[in-house]
Amino acid sequence: MDKKSDDHRPARRRDGKEERMGRAGVVLIVCLFTLPFLVFLFGGRAAAPAVWHNAAKLTATGMLNVSRPSATSGADELFGGLLAPGFDRRTCLSRYQSPHYYKHSPYAPSPHLLQKLRDYEARHRKCGPGTPLYAKSVDHLRSGSSSSTEDDECNYVVWIPYNGLGNRMLSLLSTFLYALLTGRVLLVQSTDDFTDLFCEPFPGGTWALPPDFPVADMSRLGARSNESYGNLLDDKKISNDLAKATAQSVPPYVYLHLAHDLRRSDRRFYCNDDQLVLAKVNWLLLQNDFYFVPALYDMAEFEGELRRLFPAMESVAHLLGRYLFHPSNSVWGMITRYYHSYLAQAEERIGVQIRMFSWASIPVDDMYDQIMACSRQEHILPDVDGDEANTTSAAANGSSKSKAILIASLRAEYYERIKSTYYEHAAEGGGGVGVFQPSHEEKQTMGQRSHNQKALAEIYLLSFSDVLLTTGISTFGYMSSSLAGLRPTMLMIAKDHKVPETPCVRAMSMEPCFHMTPDVKCHGKEVNKEELSRHVKECEDVPKGMKWIKGIKLVD
Repeated sequence: MDKKSDDHRPARRRDGKEERMGRAGVVLIVCLFTLPFLVFLFGGRAAAPAVWHNAAKLTATGMLNVSRPSATSGADELFGGLLAPGFDRRTCLSRYQSPHYYKHSPYAPSPHLLQKLRDYEARHRKCGPGTPLYAKSVDHLRSGSSSSTEDDECNYVVWIPYNGLGNRMLSLLSTFLYALLTGRVLLVQSTDDFTDLFCEPFPGGTWALPPDFPVADMSRLGARSNESYGNLLDDKKISNDLAKATAQSVPPYVYLHLAHDLRRSDRRFYCNDDQLVLAKVNWLLLQNDFYFVPALYDMAEFEGELRRLFPAMESVAHLLGRYLFHPSNSVWGMITRYYHSYLAQAEERIGVQIRMFSWASIPVDDMYDQIMACSRQEHILPDVDGDEANTTSAAANGSSKSKAILIASLRAEYYERIKSTYYEHAAEGGGGVGVFQPSHEEKQTMGQRSHNQKALAEIYLLSFSDVLLTTGISTFGYMSSSLAGLRPTMLMIAKDHKVPETPCVRAMSMEPCFHMTPDVKCHGKEVNKEELSRHVKECEDVPKGMKWIKGIKLVD
Protein backbone atom coordinates (compact mmCIF):
# COMPACT_ATOMS: atom_id res chain seq x y z
CA MET A 1 0.00 0.00 0.00
CA ASP A 2 1.40 3.40 -0.93
CA LYS A 3 2.05 6.28 1.41
CA LYS A 4 -1.08 8.14 0.29
CA SER A 5 -3.21 5.26 1.25
CA ASP A 6 -1.52 5.02 4.61
CA ASP A 7 -2.32 8.65 5.23
CA HIS A 8 -6.05 7.98 4.89
CA ARG A 9 -6.10 4.87 7.05
CA PRO A 10 -7.75 5.38 10.48
CA ALA A 11 -5.23 5.60 13.28
CA ARG A 12 -4.74 2.26 15.00
CA ARG A 13 -5.39 2.30 18.72
CA ARG A 14 -2.88 0.61 20.97
CA ASP A 15 -5.50 -1.70 22.46
CA GLY A 16 -6.38 -3.00 18.96
CA LYS A 17 -10.10 -2.26 19.39
CA GLU A 18 -10.46 -0.38 16.10
CA GLU A 19 -8.56 -3.10 14.26
CA ARG A 20 -10.91 -5.68 15.66
CA MET A 21 -13.88 -3.50 14.74
CA GLY A 22 -12.58 -3.12 11.19
CA ARG A 23 -12.20 -6.87 10.78
CA ALA A 24 -15.64 -7.43 12.26
CA GLY A 25 -17.10 -4.97 9.77
CA VAL A 26 -15.54 -6.82 6.85
CA VAL A 27 -16.89 -10.12 8.15
CA LEU A 28 -20.33 -8.59 8.61
CA ILE A 29 -20.39 -7.22 5.06
CA VAL A 30 -19.31 -10.58 3.63
CA CYS A 31 -22.02 -12.35 5.63
CA LEU A 32 -24.70 -9.96 4.48
CA PHE A 33 -23.77 -10.46 0.84
CA THR A 34 -23.47 -14.23 1.01
CA LEU A 35 -26.47 -15.04 3.22
CA PRO A 36 -29.15 -14.72 0.49
CA PHE A 37 -27.19 -17.08 -1.77
CA LEU A 38 -26.69 -19.62 1.01
CA VAL A 39 -30.40 -19.51 1.83
CA PHE A 40 -31.30 -20.01 -1.82
CA LEU A 41 -28.87 -22.84 -2.44
CA PHE A 42 -29.51 -24.83 0.72
CA GLY A 43 -33.23 -24.28 1.10
CA GLY A 44 -35.39 -22.64 3.67
CA ARG A 45 -37.43 -24.57 6.12
CA ALA A 46 -35.29 -24.17 9.22
CA ALA A 47 -35.28 -20.41 8.74
CA ALA A 48 -38.82 -20.23 7.40
CA PRO A 49 -40.63 -20.21 10.73
CA ALA A 50 -38.88 -16.94 11.52
CA VAL A 51 -40.67 -15.44 8.52
CA TRP A 52 -44.00 -17.06 9.45
CA HIS A 53 -43.59 -16.42 13.20
CA ASN A 54 -45.86 -13.74 14.61
CA ALA A 55 -46.80 -12.76 11.07
CA ALA A 56 -50.26 -11.79 12.20
CA LYS A 57 -48.74 -9.28 14.63
CA LEU A 58 -46.62 -7.57 12.00
CA THR A 59 -48.05 -4.77 9.93
CA ALA A 60 -48.47 -5.60 6.28
CA THR A 61 -46.93 -2.33 5.17
CA GLY A 62 -43.22 -1.62 5.05
CA MET A 63 -42.18 -5.08 3.88
CA LEU A 64 -44.66 -4.93 0.99
CA ASN A 65 -43.05 -2.09 -0.92
CA VAL A 66 -40.47 -4.42 -2.43
CA SER A 67 -41.47 -4.75 -6.07
CA ARG A 68 -41.40 -8.01 -7.99
CA PRO A 69 -38.81 -8.46 -10.76
CA SER A 70 -39.28 -6.02 -13.62
CA ALA A 71 -40.64 -8.72 -15.94
CA THR A 72 -44.08 -8.25 -14.42
CA SER A 73 -43.85 -4.62 -13.36
CA GLY A 74 -46.31 -3.72 -16.12
CA ALA A 75 -48.97 -6.19 -14.94
CA ASP A 76 -52.60 -5.13 -15.31
CA GLU A 77 -53.67 -4.38 -11.74
CA LEU A 78 -57.37 -4.80 -12.58
CA PHE A 79 -57.00 -8.12 -14.47
CA GLY A 80 -58.50 -6.72 -17.65
CA GLY A 81 -61.37 -4.99 -15.85
CA LEU A 82 -62.21 -8.00 -13.68
CA LEU A 83 -61.61 -5.92 -10.54
CA ALA A 84 -63.37 -2.64 -9.91
CA PRO A 85 -61.14 0.41 -9.28
CA GLY A 86 -61.56 2.80 -6.40
CA PHE A 87 -60.76 0.66 -3.36
CA ASP A 88 -58.56 2.13 -0.65
CA ARG A 89 -55.27 0.34 -1.35
CA ARG A 90 -54.21 0.45 2.29
CA THR A 91 -57.18 -1.61 3.44
CA CYS A 92 -56.38 -4.47 1.04
CA LEU A 93 -52.85 -4.45 -0.33
CA SER A 94 -53.22 -7.77 -2.14
CA ARG A 95 -56.02 -6.56 -4.42
CA TYR A 96 -53.75 -4.44 -6.59
CA GLN A 97 -50.37 -6.02 -5.77
CA SER A 98 -51.16 -9.66 -6.57
CA PRO A 99 -51.18 -9.14 -10.37
CA HIS A 100 -47.44 -8.43 -10.12
CA TYR A 101 -46.81 -11.90 -8.71
CA TYR A 102 -48.85 -14.14 -10.99
CA LYS A 103 -46.93 -15.62 -13.93
CA HIS A 104 -49.92 -16.65 -16.05
CA SER A 105 -53.18 -14.95 -17.05
CA PRO A 106 -54.39 -17.15 -19.92
CA TYR A 107 -57.97 -15.87 -20.17
CA ALA A 108 -59.39 -12.38 -20.33
CA PRO A 109 -62.84 -11.88 -18.82
CA SER A 110 -65.67 -11.67 -21.33
CA PRO A 111 -67.54 -8.34 -21.69
CA HIS A 112 -70.66 -10.16 -20.47
CA LEU A 113 -68.90 -11.27 -17.28
CA LEU A 114 -67.60 -7.76 -16.63
CA GLN A 115 -71.10 -6.32 -16.94
CA LYS A 116 -72.52 -9.08 -14.75
CA LEU A 117 -69.97 -8.30 -12.03
CA ARG A 118 -70.64 -4.56 -12.15
CA ASP A 119 -74.39 -5.25 -11.92
CA TYR A 120 -73.79 -7.54 -8.96
CA GLU A 121 -71.70 -4.90 -7.18
CA ALA A 122 -74.51 -2.38 -7.60
CA ARG A 123 -77.01 -4.92 -6.24
CA HIS A 124 -74.78 -5.64 -3.24
CA ARG A 125 -74.47 -1.94 -2.42
CA LYS A 126 -78.25 -1.61 -2.68
CA CYS A 127 -79.21 -4.75 -0.72
CA GLY A 128 -76.27 -5.55 1.56
CA PRO A 129 -76.15 -5.32 5.36
CA GLY A 130 -76.77 -1.82 6.67
CA THR A 131 -79.22 -0.87 3.92
CA PRO A 132 -82.99 -0.32 4.33
CA LEU A 133 -83.75 -3.13 1.88
CA TYR A 134 -81.66 -5.59 3.91
CA ALA A 135 -83.48 -4.52 7.08
CA LYS A 136 -86.82 -5.06 5.34
CA SER A 137 -85.88 -8.57 4.21
CA VAL A 138 -84.63 -9.49 7.69
CA ASP A 139 -87.87 -8.21 9.24
CA HIS A 140 -89.85 -10.50 6.95
CA LEU A 141 -87.61 -13.41 7.89
CA ARG A 142 -87.90 -12.64 11.60
CA SER A 143 -91.69 -12.53 11.41
CA GLY A 144 -91.75 -16.12 10.16
CA SER A 145 -94.45 -15.36 7.61
CA SER A 146 -94.21 -16.58 4.03
CA SER A 147 -92.30 -14.01 2.10
CA SER A 148 -91.25 -14.61 -1.47
CA THR A 149 -89.06 -12.97 -4.04
CA GLU A 150 -92.19 -11.35 -5.45
CA ASP A 151 -92.60 -9.41 -2.18
CA ASP A 152 -88.97 -8.45 -1.67
CA GLU A 153 -86.76 -6.42 -3.95
CA CYS A 154 -83.61 -8.16 -2.71
CA ASN A 155 -82.95 -11.87 -2.41
CA TYR A 156 -80.09 -13.61 -0.66
CA VAL A 157 -77.96 -16.73 -0.46
CA VAL A 158 -76.06 -17.18 2.82
CA TRP A 159 -72.94 -19.32 2.59
CA ILE A 160 -72.12 -21.45 5.66
CA PRO A 161 -68.43 -22.45 5.98
CA TYR A 162 -67.71 -26.15 6.23
CA ASN A 163 -64.66 -28.43 6.11
CA GLY A 164 -61.06 -27.41 5.23
CA LEU A 165 -59.91 -24.16 3.65
CA GLY A 166 -59.55 -25.54 0.11
CA ASN A 167 -63.06 -26.98 0.29
CA ARG A 168 -64.38 -23.69 1.62
CA MET A 169 -62.81 -21.58 -1.11
CA LEU A 170 -64.15 -23.79 -3.92
CA SER A 171 -67.57 -23.95 -2.27
CA LEU A 172 -67.71 -20.18 -1.75
CA LEU A 173 -66.64 -19.56 -5.34
CA SER A 174 -69.40 -21.92 -6.58
CA THR A 175 -71.97 -20.20 -4.35
CA PHE A 176 -70.96 -16.77 -5.65
CA LEU A 177 -71.50 -17.94 -9.23
CA TYR A 178 -74.91 -19.29 -8.18
CA ALA A 179 -75.70 -15.83 -6.75
CA LEU A 180 -74.68 -14.23 -10.06
CA LEU A 181 -76.92 -16.60 -12.01
CA THR A 182 -79.95 -16.20 -9.74
CA GLY A 183 -79.79 -12.46 -9.02
CA ARG A 184 -79.11 -12.96 -5.32
CA VAL A 185 -76.80 -11.21 -2.86
CA LEU A 186 -74.05 -13.38 -1.37
CA LEU A 187 -73.51 -13.15 2.39
CA VAL A 188 -70.95 -15.13 4.37
CA GLN A 189 -71.47 -16.49 7.87
CA SER A 190 -68.56 -15.22 9.95
CA THR A 191 -66.77 -17.80 12.07
CA ASP A 192 -63.64 -17.13 14.09
CA ASP A 193 -61.47 -19.39 11.94
CA PHE A 194 -62.65 -17.65 8.76
CA THR A 195 -62.07 -14.06 9.87
CA ASP A 196 -58.97 -12.07 8.85
CA LEU A 197 -58.36 -14.36 5.89
CA PHE A 198 -59.79 -12.31 3.03
CA CYS A 199 -60.53 -8.70 2.23
CA GLU A 200 -64.05 -7.56 1.48
CA PRO A 201 -64.45 -8.30 -2.25
CA PHE A 202 -67.34 -5.98 -3.13
CA PRO A 203 -66.95 -2.18 -3.30
CA GLY A 204 -69.13 -0.17 -0.96
CA GLY A 205 -70.51 -3.08 1.04
CA THR A 206 -69.71 -6.03 3.26
CA TRP A 207 -70.26 -9.70 2.56
CA ALA A 208 -70.23 -10.57 6.30
CA LEU A 209 -73.57 -11.70 7.68
CA PRO A 210 -74.42 -9.55 10.73
CA PRO A 211 -74.35 -11.44 14.04
CA ASP A 212 -78.01 -10.60 14.80
CA PHE A 213 -79.26 -12.65 11.83
CA PRO A 214 -82.58 -14.24 12.88
CA VAL A 215 -81.63 -17.86 12.06
CA ALA A 216 -79.56 -18.77 15.11
CA ASP A 217 -76.76 -21.34 15.34
CA MET A 218 -76.50 -22.19 11.65
CA SER A 219 -73.63 -24.56 12.44
CA ARG A 220 -76.29 -27.04 13.66
CA LEU A 221 -77.78 -27.35 10.17
CA GLY A 222 -77.13 -30.62 8.38
CA ALA A 223 -78.59 -33.35 6.20
CA ARG A 224 -81.26 -34.24 8.77
CA SER A 225 -82.38 -30.68 9.55
CA ASN A 226 -86.08 -30.06 9.14
CA GLU A 227 -85.31 -26.87 7.20
CA SER A 228 -83.35 -28.67 4.47
CA TYR A 229 -84.87 -28.63 0.99
CA GLY A 230 -84.80 -32.42 0.81
CA ASN A 231 -86.71 -32.82 4.09
CA LEU A 232 -89.16 -30.05 3.20
CA LEU A 233 -89.94 -31.99 0.02
CA ASP A 234 -90.21 -35.31 1.85
CA ASP A 235 -92.52 -33.78 4.48
CA LYS A 236 -94.56 -32.03 1.77
CA LYS A 237 -93.93 -28.63 3.35
CA ILE A 238 -92.84 -27.33 -0.04
CA SER A 239 -93.81 -28.50 -3.49
CA ASN A 240 -91.56 -28.74 -6.51
CA ASP A 241 -94.60 -28.80 -8.74
CA LEU A 242 -94.51 -25.43 -10.47
CA ALA A 243 -98.29 -25.34 -10.64
CA LYS A 244 -98.54 -25.66 -6.84
CA ALA A 245 -95.48 -23.66 -5.73
CA THR A 246 -96.86 -20.17 -5.30
CA ALA A 247 -95.34 -17.05 -3.79
CA GLN A 248 -97.40 -17.62 -0.65
CA SER A 249 -96.64 -21.33 -0.25
CA VAL A 250 -92.88 -21.18 0.14
CA PRO A 251 -91.27 -20.88 3.59
CA PRO A 252 -89.36 -17.72 4.64
CA TYR A 253 -86.06 -19.54 4.13
CA VAL A 254 -84.77 -22.88 2.83
CA TYR A 255 -81.59 -24.64 3.87
CA LEU A 256 -79.67 -26.25 0.99
CA HIS A 257 -77.52 -29.14 2.19
CA LEU A 258 -75.11 -29.80 -0.67
CA ALA A 259 -72.18 -31.20 1.31
CA HIS A 260 -70.64 -34.62 0.60
CA ASP A 261 -73.20 -36.43 2.78
CA LEU A 262 -76.26 -35.02 1.01
CA ARG A 263 -79.21 -37.36 0.55
CA ARG A 264 -81.06 -38.20 -2.65
CA SER A 265 -83.83 -35.67 -2.01
CA ASP A 266 -81.21 -32.94 -1.42
CA ARG A 267 -79.84 -33.65 -4.88
CA ARG A 268 -82.99 -32.24 -6.40
CA PHE A 269 -81.26 -28.90 -6.11
CA TYR A 270 -79.64 -29.91 -9.40
CA CYS A 271 -83.02 -30.25 -11.21
CA ASN A 272 -84.09 -27.36 -13.40
CA ASP A 273 -87.74 -27.27 -12.23
CA ASP A 274 -86.62 -27.29 -8.60
CA GLN A 275 -84.48 -24.25 -9.33
CA LEU A 276 -87.59 -22.46 -10.58
CA VAL A 277 -89.27 -23.24 -7.24
CA LEU A 278 -86.24 -22.15 -5.19
CA ALA A 279 -86.24 -18.88 -7.14
CA LYS A 280 -89.42 -17.99 -5.25
CA VAL A 281 -87.70 -18.21 -1.84
CA ASN A 282 -86.30 -14.98 -0.42
CA TRP A 283 -83.53 -16.50 1.75
CA LEU A 284 -81.43 -19.55 0.86
CA LEU A 285 -78.88 -20.89 3.36
CA LEU A 286 -76.29 -23.05 1.61
CA GLN A 287 -73.70 -25.45 3.02
CA ASN A 288 -71.35 -27.32 0.74
CA ASP A 289 -67.75 -28.54 0.70
CA PHE A 290 -66.86 -29.12 -2.95
CA TYR A 291 -66.88 -27.44 -6.36
CA PHE A 292 -70.35 -27.77 -7.90
CA VAL A 293 -70.07 -25.36 -10.84
CA PRO A 294 -70.01 -28.12 -13.51
CA ALA A 295 -73.47 -29.31 -12.41
CA LEU A 296 -74.89 -25.84 -13.10
CA TYR A 297 -74.06 -26.31 -16.79
CA ASP A 298 -76.58 -29.17 -16.96
CA MET A 299 -79.50 -26.93 -16.02
CA ALA A 300 -81.35 -25.29 -18.89
CA GLU A 301 -82.00 -22.34 -16.59
CA PHE A 302 -78.28 -21.55 -16.43
CA GLU A 303 -76.47 -23.17 -19.34
CA GLY A 304 -76.87 -20.41 -21.92
CA GLU A 305 -75.87 -17.69 -19.46
CA LEU A 306 -72.81 -19.64 -18.33
CA ARG A 307 -71.61 -19.98 -21.91
CA ARG A 308 -71.92 -16.24 -22.43
CA LEU A 309 -70.15 -15.49 -19.16
CA PHE A 310 -67.32 -17.98 -19.75
CA PRO A 311 -66.70 -18.77 -23.43
CA ALA A 312 -63.78 -20.93 -22.25
CA MET A 313 -65.29 -23.36 -19.76
CA GLU A 314 -62.00 -23.96 -17.96
CA SER A 315 -61.76 -20.29 -17.01
CA VAL A 316 -64.56 -20.21 -14.40
CA ALA A 317 -62.59 -20.90 -11.21
CA HIS A 318 -59.58 -19.01 -12.54
CA LEU A 319 -61.46 -15.76 -13.20
CA LEU A 320 -63.87 -15.89 -10.27
CA GLY A 321 -61.08 -16.91 -7.88
CA ARG A 322 -59.03 -13.87 -8.84
CA TYR A 323 -62.09 -11.66 -8.55
CA LEU A 324 -63.41 -12.93 -5.23
CA PHE A 325 -60.37 -13.83 -3.12
CA HIS A 326 -57.88 -11.25 -1.87
CA PRO A 327 -55.80 -12.21 1.19
CA SER A 328 -56.12 -9.88 4.16
CA ASN A 329 -53.19 -7.58 4.93
CA SER A 330 -51.91 -9.88 7.68
CA VAL A 331 -51.93 -12.93 5.37
CA TRP A 332 -50.55 -10.93 2.44
CA GLY A 333 -47.66 -9.86 4.67
CA MET A 334 -46.88 -13.53 5.34
CA ILE A 335 -47.00 -14.30 1.62
CA THR A 336 -44.80 -11.45 0.41
CA ARG A 337 -42.25 -11.72 3.21
CA TYR A 338 -41.70 -15.37 2.41
CA TYR A 339 -41.70 -14.78 -1.33
CA HIS A 340 -39.07 -12.05 -1.24
CA SER A 341 -36.96 -13.86 1.37
CA TYR A 342 -36.76 -17.19 -0.44
CA LEU A 343 -38.34 -17.30 -3.91
CA ALA A 344 -37.91 -13.97 -5.67
CA GLN A 345 -34.29 -14.54 -6.74
CA ALA A 346 -35.09 -17.71 -8.71
CA GLU A 347 -35.57 -17.53 -12.46
CA GLU A 348 -38.06 -20.40 -12.32
CA ARG A 349 -40.39 -21.41 -9.49
CA ILE A 350 -41.74 -24.95 -9.18
CA GLY A 351 -44.64 -25.59 -6.80
CA VAL A 352 -45.11 -29.08 -5.34
CA GLN A 353 -48.23 -29.75 -3.25
CA ILE A 354 -48.34 -33.13 -1.49
CA ARG A 355 -51.39 -34.41 0.38
CA MET A 356 -51.66 -37.88 1.89
CA PHE A 357 -55.26 -38.92 2.54
CA SER A 358 -55.88 -41.39 5.36
CA TRP A 359 -58.10 -43.51 3.13
CA ALA A 360 -55.44 -43.65 0.39
CA SER A 361 -52.22 -43.64 2.39
CA ILE A 362 -48.94 -45.27 1.38
CA PRO A 363 -45.53 -45.32 3.12
CA VAL A 364 -43.45 -42.13 2.91
CA ASP A 365 -40.75 -43.94 0.90
CA ASP A 366 -43.32 -45.01 -1.68
CA MET A 367 -44.79 -41.52 -1.91
CA TYR A 368 -41.36 -39.99 -2.40
CA ASP A 369 -40.60 -42.54 -5.14
CA GLN A 370 -43.92 -41.70 -6.81
CA ILE A 371 -43.10 -37.97 -6.75
CA MET A 372 -39.68 -38.54 -8.31
CA ALA A 373 -41.08 -40.97 -10.90
CA CYS A 374 -43.67 -38.36 -11.85
CA SER A 375 -40.97 -35.71 -12.05
CA ARG A 376 -38.89 -37.85 -14.42
CA GLN A 377 -41.95 -38.66 -16.53
CA GLU A 378 -43.15 -35.07 -16.87
CA HIS A 379 -39.77 -33.26 -16.48
CA ILE A 380 -40.87 -31.18 -13.50
CA LEU A 381 -37.97 -31.11 -11.02
CA PRO A 382 -34.42 -30.60 -12.30
CA ASP A 383 -32.64 -33.84 -13.16
CA VAL A 384 -29.47 -34.58 -11.22
CA ASP A 385 -26.14 -35.13 -12.92
CA GLY A 386 -23.36 -37.34 -11.63
CA ASP A 387 -20.75 -35.49 -13.68
CA GLU A 388 -19.77 -32.59 -11.42
CA ALA A 389 -17.33 -31.23 -14.01
CA ASN A 390 -20.12 -30.62 -16.51
CA THR A 391 -22.44 -28.94 -14.02
CA THR A 392 -19.68 -26.78 -12.56
CA SER A 393 -18.73 -25.59 -16.05
CA ALA A 394 -22.36 -24.85 -16.97
CA ALA A 395 -22.90 -22.96 -13.73
CA ALA A 396 -19.78 -20.89 -14.34
CA ASN A 397 -21.01 -20.01 -17.82
CA GLY A 398 -24.42 -19.00 -16.46
CA SER A 399 -26.07 -21.21 -19.09
CA SER A 400 -28.88 -22.60 -16.90
CA LYS A 401 -31.65 -21.12 -14.82
CA SER A 402 -31.71 -20.92 -11.06
CA LYS A 403 -34.76 -22.72 -9.71
CA ALA A 404 -36.73 -22.61 -6.47
CA ILE A 405 -38.82 -25.62 -5.45
CA LEU A 406 -41.63 -24.78 -3.02
CA ILE A 407 -42.97 -27.75 -1.06
CA ALA A 408 -46.45 -27.44 0.46
CA SER A 409 -47.21 -30.40 2.70
CA LEU A 410 -48.38 -31.14 6.21
CA ARG A 411 -45.29 -33.33 6.62
CA ALA A 412 -41.58 -32.45 6.53
CA GLU A 413 -40.19 -35.74 5.17
CA TYR A 414 -40.69 -34.92 1.49
CA TYR A 415 -38.98 -31.54 1.86
CA GLU A 416 -36.02 -33.13 3.65
CA ARG A 417 -35.56 -35.79 0.99
CA ILE A 418 -35.89 -33.48 -1.98
CA LYS A 419 -33.54 -30.96 -0.37
CA SER A 420 -30.99 -33.70 0.29
CA THR A 421 -31.19 -34.80 -3.33
CA TYR A 422 -30.01 -31.41 -4.57
CA TYR A 423 -27.53 -30.99 -1.74
CA GLU A 424 -25.83 -34.29 -2.53
CA HIS A 425 -26.13 -34.09 -6.33
CA ALA A 426 -25.78 -31.19 -8.73
CA ALA A 427 -28.63 -30.34 -11.05
CA GLU A 428 -28.08 -31.43 -14.63
CA GLY A 429 -26.78 -28.52 -16.67
CA GLY A 430 -25.79 -26.54 -13.59
CA GLY A 431 -27.75 -23.73 -12.03
CA GLY A 432 -28.70 -23.23 -8.41
CA VAL A 433 -31.60 -25.20 -6.94
CA GLY A 434 -33.24 -24.08 -3.69
CA VAL A 435 -35.82 -26.19 -1.86
CA PHE A 436 -38.22 -24.49 0.57
CA GLN A 437 -41.12 -25.37 2.85
CA PRO A 438 -42.92 -22.62 4.77
CA SER A 439 -44.54 -24.91 7.36
CA HIS A 440 -45.29 -28.51 8.27
CA GLU A 441 -48.30 -28.70 10.57
CA GLU A 442 -48.24 -32.55 10.62
CA LYS A 443 -52.05 -32.69 10.59
CA GLN A 444 -54.92 -30.59 9.34
CA THR A 445 -56.44 -28.57 12.17
CA MET A 446 -60.07 -27.59 11.79
CA GLY A 447 -61.43 -24.45 13.40
CA GLN A 448 -58.08 -22.72 13.98
CA ARG A 449 -57.53 -19.31 12.38
CA SER A 450 -53.71 -19.41 12.43
CA HIS A 451 -53.75 -22.78 10.66
CA ASN A 452 -56.06 -21.40 7.96
CA GLN A 453 -53.87 -18.30 7.54
CA LYS A 454 -50.79 -20.44 6.90
CA ALA A 455 -52.75 -22.64 4.51
CA LEU A 456 -54.01 -19.62 2.58
CA ALA A 457 -50.49 -18.17 2.38
CA GLU A 458 -49.19 -21.43 0.92
CA ILE A 459 -52.05 -21.64 -1.62
CA TYR A 460 -51.00 -18.22 -2.91
CA LEU A 461 -47.27 -18.98 -2.86
CA LEU A 462 -48.00 -22.06 -4.98
CA SER A 463 -50.12 -19.95 -7.34
CA PHE A 464 -47.08 -17.76 -8.14
CA SER A 465 -45.29 -20.78 -9.66
CA ASP A 466 -44.20 -21.33 -13.25
CA VAL A 467 -44.90 -25.06 -12.95
CA LEU A 468 -47.23 -26.95 -10.58
CA LEU A 469 -47.31 -30.53 -9.34
CA THR A 470 -50.36 -31.10 -7.14
CA THR A 471 -52.14 -34.03 -5.53
CA GLY A 472 -55.21 -35.41 -7.27
CA ILE A 473 -58.57 -34.81 -5.54
CA SER A 474 -56.98 -32.22 -3.24
CA THR A 475 -59.05 -29.02 -3.07
CA PHE A 476 -55.91 -27.24 -1.83
CA GLY A 477 -54.21 -28.14 -5.12
CA TYR A 478 -57.27 -27.26 -7.19
CA MET A 479 -57.41 -23.77 -5.70
CA SER A 480 -53.69 -23.17 -6.25
CA SER A 481 -53.78 -24.14 -9.92
CA SER A 482 -56.99 -22.18 -10.58
CA LEU A 483 -55.50 -19.00 -9.14
CA ALA A 484 -52.24 -19.65 -10.99
CA GLY A 485 -53.95 -20.09 -14.34
CA LEU A 486 -52.07 -23.36 -14.86
CA ARG A 487 -53.00 -26.86 -15.89
CA PRO A 488 -51.06 -28.78 -13.27
CA THR A 489 -49.56 -32.22 -13.27
CA MET A 490 -51.49 -34.25 -10.68
CA LEU A 491 -50.21 -37.12 -8.57
CA MET A 492 -52.51 -40.13 -8.82
CA ILE A 493 -54.18 -41.29 -5.63
CA ALA A 494 -53.37 -44.73 -4.23
CA LYS A 495 -56.03 -47.39 -4.56
CA ASP A 496 -56.27 -49.97 -1.76
CA HIS A 497 -53.17 -48.30 -0.26
CA LYS A 498 -51.06 -49.38 -3.24
CA VAL A 499 -48.82 -47.13 -5.33
CA PRO A 500 -50.59 -46.39 -8.63
CA GLU A 501 -48.95 -47.78 -11.76
CA THR A 502 -49.14 -44.37 -13.40
CA PRO A 503 -47.52 -41.89 -11.00
CA CYS A 504 -49.24 -38.78 -12.35
CA VAL A 505 -51.13 -37.25 -15.25
CA ARG A 506 -51.33 -33.87 -16.91
CA ALA A 507 -54.60 -32.17 -16.05
CA MET A 508 -57.00 -31.68 -18.94
CA SER A 509 -58.19 -28.37 -17.54
CA MET A 510 -57.51 -25.70 -14.94
CA GLU A 511 -61.02 -26.31 -13.60
CA PRO A 512 -61.32 -28.21 -10.31
CA CYS A 513 -62.73 -31.70 -10.62
CA PHE A 514 -66.40 -32.34 -9.91
CA HIS A 515 -66.47 -35.17 -7.40
CA MET A 516 -70.17 -35.93 -7.42
CA THR A 517 -72.63 -36.57 -10.22
CA PRO A 518 -76.17 -35.36 -9.42
CA ASP A 519 -77.42 -39.01 -9.66
CA VAL A 520 -81.06 -38.02 -9.29
CA LYS A 521 -84.32 -38.29 -11.19
CA CYS A 522 -85.73 -34.91 -12.17
CA HIS A 523 -89.51 -35.25 -12.44
CA GLY A 524 -89.37 -38.90 -13.43
CA LYS A 525 -86.43 -38.56 -15.81
CA GLU A 526 -82.84 -39.54 -15.10
CA VAL A 527 -80.20 -36.85 -15.47
CA ASN A 528 -78.79 -37.25 -18.96
CA LYS A 529 -75.32 -38.48 -18.05
CA GLU A 530 -74.14 -38.29 -21.66
CA GLU A 531 -75.19 -34.66 -21.75
CA LEU A 532 -73.63 -34.05 -18.33
CA SER A 533 -70.32 -35.51 -19.48
CA ARG A 534 -70.08 -32.74 -22.07
CA HIS A 535 -69.85 -30.26 -19.22
CA VAL A 536 -68.19 -32.30 -16.49
CA LYS A 537 -64.71 -33.37 -17.47
CA GLU A 538 -63.68 -36.83 -16.40
CA CYS A 539 -61.19 -36.24 -13.62
CA GLU A 540 -57.91 -37.85 -14.60
CA ASP A 541 -56.82 -37.74 -10.98
CA VAL A 542 -59.50 -40.27 -10.00
CA PRO A 543 -58.17 -43.85 -10.28
CA LYS A 544 -60.14 -45.97 -12.72
CA GLY A 545 -62.74 -48.11 -11.03
CA MET A 546 -62.89 -46.01 -7.85
CA LYS A 547 -66.44 -44.78 -7.43
CA TRP A 548 -66.84 -44.08 -3.72
CA ILE A 549 -64.57 -42.30 -1.27
CA LYS A 550 -65.98 -41.63 2.19
CA GLY A 551 -69.50 -41.50 0.80
CA ILE A 552 -68.61 -39.26 -2.14
CA LYS A 553 -69.58 -40.69 -5.50
CA LEU A 554 -66.92 -39.72 -8.00
CA VAL A 555 -67.19 -39.32 -11.76
CA ASP A 556 -68.20 -42.65 -13.30
